[in-house]
Formats: sequence, structure tokens, C-alpha cells
Amino acid sequence: MVSSPFSSDSSEAVASRLAALAASGVVIVDPRQTYVAPDVDLRRIHSGAVLCPGTRLSGPRCWLGAGAEVGTEGPASIVDCVLDEQARVCSGYASGAVLLRGASLGANCHVRGGTVLEEEASTAHAVGLKQTILLSFVTLGSLINFCDCLMAGGTSRRDHSEVGSGYIHFNFTPWGERGDKATPSLVGSVPRGVFLRERRIFLGGTGGLVGPACVGFGAVAGAGQVLRGGIRENRLVLSPPRAVDREIVPGYKDEAAPRALLNIHYVAELFALREWYRQVRRTTVPAPRRAVIEAAAENLDVCIAEREKQLSRFLIERRVEPLRFSLDDPPPCPFVIDEAEADHVAWVHRLSDEEVAAGTQWLEQIVSLVADPAREALGAGAARTPS
Repeated sequence: MVSSPFSSDSSEAVASRLAALAASGVVIVDPRQTYVAPDVDLRRIHSGAVLCPGTRLSGPRCWLGAGAEVGTEGPASIVDCVLDEQARVCSGYASGAVLLRGASLGANCHVRGGTVLEEEASTAHAVGLKQTILLSFVTLGSLINFCDCLMAGGTSRRDHSEVGSGYIHFNFTPWGERGDKATPSLVGSVPRGVFLRERRIFLGGTGGLVGPACVGFGAVAGAGQVLRGGIRENRLVLSPPRAVDREIVPGYKDEAAPRALLNIHYVAELFALREWYRQVRRTTVPAPRRAVIEAAAENLDVCIAEREKQLSRFLIERRVEPLRFSLDDPPPCPFVIDEAEADHVAWVHRLSDEEVAAGTQWLEQIVSLVADPAREALGAGAARTPS
């Protein structure tokens, strides 16, 4: 008989932890229906956080800021998640995710590690995420699976990139011996997207995107289609499916280069976003909330490691040397950050056109510093058998 992981936790111990949180200003709507595990650091659950009935918190990484809400629409299990001020998980399960100020996960979410939702990014109900990065304001509808991708675009909550309900990012391909997940997709871009000045992107509902793919700013995908190959910037695409009926050769493997190049670019964009967090976001956030930004940067490390692993598996199966990505001496941010700013979005919007241009060029330089050596190594190693 397998014992429950909670079997050794007495009701008295649970009540003591809840009482300590309540005494520190945490709102516990119904202690009888709230569980906080012994591995939760109570000092990381801040005054003004709200735990609704059915909340279960566990994991030493848990961090809830003032006004963060858990379980507003039903039971919610939160494992090692970081919720900034005013962030919300309505119900469902979330593990290892980081939600920045005002971000929200709708009812019945299922969210796994590496996920970052920036300010006011949101999902509606029944959305699955894993190593998903949504920059500020990006909105996902209901009944969506959107794993292993990054999405940007838009300028505010009234002008944001959006994915319609019933959408899937297809992050698995059956080719090779067992298939692979060398399939991340980039919707928008980091160097331009972080400055919150780009045209919004719309992916129409009841559709999908086959990864890896790139979608440009201002693109619109008509509803009810599966995109293969992405969309160029400022284009509307609505394509009928192409009829295919052909034999499947056991063990068939596609060529390394096309997908590998898209993977390289995706990883390089993650490096750029990580530098944005390390050099800019960590500096601009007030000290009490710095742990949130550091947690988001840690999630980017998780995403980079996973993408390297999946790409290596893909290349080795095609008898190509695996790639190693690095950024040993990142260039410094080109503009001066005078002081911490509680509202990151307001700070970004105050940047001058000259600062935005310099910052975009800086981040694009980082993308090139990471991607160019990897592309060269891919070309040089394509004819070699890995050891």
C-alpha cells in the first residue's frame, strides 16, 4: 500500500501554519478547506495574498505577493509557483510557473515548469502550458494547448496579441525512431516584443500551429486552419489543407537543417530574453519583488536547457554533432537605468524612441552572438558522426 505524502502532516501542524499566515495578513477565506505544506516558506507568502477554499500550496519556491489570489473559481494546487502582486490562479494545477504582476491563469488550468506569464498576460479556462512564455498582455482563449513556445506583440490590455479558443501548438513530430520535440515556435520576437510597441498578432480559434515555426508581428491567422510554416509580418493567412496520401517509411527522418535552424534561432531569442531579465528587469524592479524576476530568469534557464536537450536528441538521431550554446561575455545594456520602478510597463512605455532603438539593436546583437556560432557548427558538423 502506497502511503499519502500528506499522511504524516497532522491537522494541528496545518492549523498552526494557517494561523501564522493569517497573523501576518494573509487572507484565508476558509481554513477548513485550505492546505499549506510544511515545505512552504511562510515568509514568502505576503500580507494581502488571498487563499480561497480548496487552495493547496506546496514547495519551497512558492512566493505570493500582495493581492495575489489562488482558487477564486475552484480548487487549485500550486507547487513551487511564484505569483507576483495581483497575479491570480483561478483553479486547476500549476507547477513551477512564474506569473508577473497582474497575470492570470483561468479556471481548470494545467501548467507545468518553465512557464512565464508577464504583466497582465492571461488565459481563459482549460488551458495547458509547459515552458510557455507569454510577454505582457498576451491573451489565450479557452480550451488551448500552447506548450513550448514564446508569444509577444501588442502595447496594452486593449491592444494585445491573442490566441483564439480551441487552439493547439503541435509540439511533437512522429519522424525518426520515436519522434521528437525539437519543435518550439516563436510568435513575435524578443528584441522588439519586450518594448511593447509592436503590432498585435492574432491566431484564430479552432486551429493550430505546427512547430517549429515563426509568426511575424501584425500577422493574422484565420480561424479553423492548421498553420505549417508560420506567417510573415503583417500578413493575413487562410489556407485550405493540402491533401496527402503517401506511404510511411518506417524510421523516416526529415533533414536536420530546416528544423535545427529554427531551433537555434529560438534558443538565441531565449538568451536575449534572459539578458533582458538579468540586466534590465532585475534592476528596475523594487527590491522586495526582485525574487519574482529572479524566478522568471530561472525559468528561462529551464527552457534553454530543455531546448538544448531536445535539439541534441534530434541531431544525434540524424548523425549530426549536437550543439552547445553559450554567451560568455554578453554586451551591456546600452541605456542607463536610473532607479527601480514599481510599474515595469509604465517604465517601458516611458523609454524614448532612441532608447528603444538602441535596446532592440542590443538584444538583436545577443541573438546573433548565440545563433551565428551554432549555425556555423551545424554546417560544419552535418557530415560528422557524433561520438
